[in-house]
Amino acid sequence: MTEHTENQFETGTVVYDPGSDKVGEYQGKAGPYALLRPLGGGREWEACPELIRPATPGERLSAGVRAANSRSCPWPQEPPSPVRDCAACTDLAGLRDAARARRDASAETDANVLLRRHQRRYHAAFLGLKEYTVVPDASAEAEYETSCTDCRAGSGARRALAEVEEWQRAHTRETGHPRYRRTVADYAVFTPR
Repeated sequence: MTEHTENQFETGTVVYDPGSDKVGEYQGKAGPYALLRPLGGGREWEACPELIRPATPGERLSAGVRAANSRSCPWPQEPPSPVRDCAACTDLAGLRDAARARRDASAETDANVLLRRHQRRYHAAFLGLKEYTVVPDASAEAEYETSCTDCRAGSGARRALAEVEEWQRAHTRETGHPRYRRTVADYAVFTPR
């Protein structure tokens, strides 16, 4: 590393390394190389000191967003592996690989999400995930409700269908409105098989 390059960047300066196409913080020298660390922490790498330059505001922002996302990402960081002999898994992994090759991180993430969704739906047992079934919640009663389509008056939630029908009769007697929209809401629970 030349004296000029050594003094060009202070420790912590955000720089762009075209050799790795990454933005990092300048950490100092490591023999003839510049030592860089990813924004937000991580494994350091060596870069050619003659090639690195100060990062542009856009490069800094992009690297900062990537670092923030990696700290707050609620899903696993490892991309899902396709299940062998599954054409859908192979196709989705191919989409992900093509997106990665053209450096389209958004499309790569989309492909990973679709692959994970496919695997949870069709390969739950293979992946060691529990399979679930939907059953009515015995601890909660269904709720019935109706609203007049003419004036939008509503019965509110009722525990019995007969209560809703009684409200409809009374409303029709008062207003002459004959048409209603009825809804039923119940509760369900996902339980492991």
